[in-house]
Amino acid sequence: MGKTLWPCLGRCGEDGPVRIRTARPAELSALRDIERAAGQMFRDLDMPEIADDEPLPVDELATYQRAGRAWVAVDATDAPVGYLLADLVDGGLHVEQVTVHPRFARRGIGRLLLEHLAGYARTVGVPALTLTTFADVPWNAPYYVRCGFVALDDDDLTPGLRAIRAREAAHGLERWPRVCMRRWL
Repeated sequence: MGKTLWPCLGRCGEDGPVRIRTARPAELSALRDIERAAGQMFRDLDMPEIADDEPLPVDELATYQRAGRAWVAVDATDAPVGYLLADLVDGGLHVEQVTVHPRFARRGIGRLLLEHLAGYARTVGVPALTLTTFADVPWNAPYYVRCGFVALDDDDLTPGLRAIRAREAAHGLERWPRVCMRRWL
């Protein structure tokens, strides 16, 4: 999808509207910075391991960018303030990562990124979005429920989602309750 202009929701201030577009190669390092800044919020939840976890390396981000599955939310100066990465998993689009810089949090930007992905999914004939997330983190599972996602039972997990959960467990994420979610389009 091309450029989409969305008004800021809530406290816009001098930042003006937010635009969603595909990520550019020169911005990939900035995505890592956004991820590091957003990760610091996990310290307040006694999850320092998450705060200290390194973002995806630039070469992995570049794979998403080249595949056309990396989008950024940019401010009025065209600087990224949030991003979303998606994978094709079992016939759906899986949200690998959606992150908004804390300075721009609580303005609806994460939801706009998700809606952009949903619109893209519809245009390419994908019936659902999936994601995995922390069950008890307020800006994770409870937030995604408000965005139309529902938690899946283990019996509802596809082979690809089971593989993602296994990778997450190997990475140590199962220390905190996790959930897989789906949003039908």
